[in-house]
Amino acid sequence: MTVNRSYRPCFVPRGPVTILYGNCMAEGGSRKVTTYYNETQWRNPQDESDDDSDTSALPSILVVGNVIVISDIISSRCIFLAILIFLSVAGNILVCLAIYTERSLRRIGNLFLASLAIADLFVASLVMTFAGVNDLLGYWVFGAQFCDTWVAFDVMCSTASILNLCAISMDRYIHIKDPLRYGRWVTRRVAVGTIAAIWLLAALVSFVPISFGLHRPEQPLIFEDNGKKYPTCALDLTPTYAIVSSCISFYFPCIVMIGIYCRLYCYAQKHVRSIRAVTKTGEITEKQRYKSIRRPKNQKKFKVRHLHHSSPYHVSDHKAAITVGVIMGVFLICWVPFFCVNIVAAFCKTCIGGQTFKILSWLGYSNSAFNPIIYSIFNKEFRDAFKRILTTRNTWCCSQELGNIHPRNSDRYVTDYAAKNVVMNSGRSSADLEQVSAI
Repeated sequence: MTVNRSYRPCFVPRGPVTILYGNCMAEGGSRKVTTYYNETQWRNPQDESDDDSDTSALPSILVVGNVIVISDIISSRCIFLAILIFLSVAGNILVCLAIYTERSLRRIGNLFLASLAIADLFVASLVMTFAGVNDLLGYWVFGAQFCDTWVAFDVMCSTASILNLCAISMDRYIHIKDPLRYGRWVTRRVAVGTIAAIWLLAALVSFVPISFGLHRPEQPLIFEDNGKKYPTCALDLTPTYAIVSSCISFYFPCIVMIGIYCRLYCYAQKHVRSIRAVTKTGEITEKQRYKSIRRPKNQKKFKVRHLHHSSPYHVSDHKAAITVGVIMGVFLICWVPFFCVNIVAAFCKTCIGGQTFKILSWLGYSNSAFNPIIYSIFNKEFRDAFKRILTTRNTWCCSQELGNIHPRNSDRYVTDYAAKNVVMNSGRSSADLEQVSAI
């Protein structure tokens, strides 16, 4: 087997292990990495092919004694995973700091957003970090006992993230559907109790069955290479646990979210049509008044502005469609493939390839990086808070306690439809509608 590549100088750090990068020359060019390819086999637990001529099947790490050769594949993958983890950690930390430091963001609805950010932060720091090392090396180096702990954190944090998304959707629906009773129904105690129930359910789904060994078949997760055994750590689940955990963690919350957002969209469309009807009625009234007034000959003519042409509510159709589409679209794209494959893999171990399962797992993890963008950066208050945090030193030192939450302070991202409802029911004229602006 030969590798025809151009070579570049290697970076060889100090220490007991020498690291060589692919497409390079070691020790001043006296020995090319191609020689290592010819003398040693690559360690690849997922590659079951015996065809040495297929260089595309080569993994990213090659071990020769105390020499580790790292190819360009692992370099690009490492950079990509590092960027994804960094965005997830930084984005969710910014969300937590914004809610903690900005008094205007200390609202009941944002407690669910803070819980979501904490869950996604755990996914990035406790799950994605070790998953990246495991995928890049090809085997588990952190011990068998920590493997079960890592799998439990994986299931718990992912479940908590999805359940928090469901709680946010319910909170928005209640606020838009009945804004006058929202402050009485959704109190701080109710919100904290809901968040505690979410994390308790996530822990019961993950740590309890995994601690009793009910999550995986009774067979060692190892692979052999030249007579040596290497441990692996993967989400190898039993069919029963895969179905139960997938239903609790994803399918039931997903059905609830789809139903809520569909009703939310229909409710928004109904209010948009009502606003149009009220606006049109106001125009007719103004025109009748205009015709009934006799103007002097020297008086300048004035025009009645057609409010429905400039009304900001005419774009609400598109806003509602885009918002609902982004929220549900990103969530479904990230998690539906993984949970479908997760159940299939539990019944048929050979039906899903190892690389496919890894890619879909990381696709689900990436939802933790998208959540701060969807639920926070699209909100002007959070954007302004992020700017102040990033441009001001020690912003959080001057903040007040988080407990100063005003239950009746409405969420800005949903008050546009509530404002329309109040204006419509109060019977105001079209001139009053002109003063109500969407956020």
